[in-house]
Amino acid sequence: MASSLTCAGIVWAFLSFLCAAASCVGFFMPYWLLGSQLEKSVSFGTFRRCSYPVRDETRQTTVMVEQCGRYASFQAIPSAEWRICTVVTGLGCGLLLLVALTALMGCCVSELISRTVGRVAGGIQFLGGKCSCGEGLAE
Repeated sequence: MASSLTCAGIVWAFLSFLCAAASCVGFFMPYWLLGSQLEKSVSFGTFRRCSYPVRDETRQTTVMVEQCGRYASFQAIPSAEWRICTVVTGLGCGLLLLVALTALMGCCVSELISRTVGRVAGGIQFLGGKCSCGEGLAE
């Protein structure tokens, strides 16, 4: 198999894949914020949560559900800011993964990645990194 990448390009491809994988794992894990509520350890991320309070209508009390899960719907995410964060971070992770997988294919397929494609991929990767870091594009 011939590669369209130089030695530095191959290193870039593998590092890109590792960083994209780490970003995706961080995005899917519900451990962004840790704390306690009703004397139980709780944690949540943008669209997953662990050990969360639920109102028990039969007993008219609040009980803790000690399991991890996603929110029932996109609208169930607690605030508009967290919904925006979910979309922007997910978009960033998707862009990083797209570039990383394209770069890895460039390790195996000749003539796939040219200098121009590499520059465009670098720009997309920069945009994905800005989105997944939470800094957004407003700066």
